[in-house]
Amino acid sequence: MAAADHGIEITLSDYPEHGARTAEDAAAAVGCSVAQIVKSMIFDAEGTLVVALTSGANQVDGTRLAELAGVESCGRADVEKVRVHTGFAIGGVPPFGHDHSSPTWIDPLLLTFDQVWAAGGTPRHVFPIAPDDLVRLAGAVVADFTR
Repeated sequence: MAAADHGIEITLSDYPEHGARTAEDAAAAVGCSVAQIVKSMIFDAEGTLVVALTSGANQVDGTRLAELAGVESCGRADVEKVRVHTGFAIGGVPPFGHDHSSPTWIDPLLLTFDQVWAAGGTPRHVFPIAPDDLVRLAGAVVADFTR
């Protein structure tokens, strides 16, 4: 995993067989608050894919994200574009280790915790990580893009 290249050990945990469809499901499965769940959301910023690492308690404001990306509008990226760009399917996209790099922003709420939980490459795997390590590994910029 990409974390090992930076000296960080990641321990994957399994969800129940059906996986987790929502941040609430994920939080219940690992025993944390919904706000500690990292949603790795990929958006299409007028042809450039960008990553919004968002707390499970928040929703992305497309207008704010577009401003950060320097474009007029941002919308959710096409499923196939996400797979080709990141190397992962939606529902299991980790916050880093993608096949192609992207501008990445992180929700400041995630930095208020000692530990957050992110997708580990499949809809059934997650891992805990310190927010500072997450910022560093994802190359993320802290910014307010939620509503």
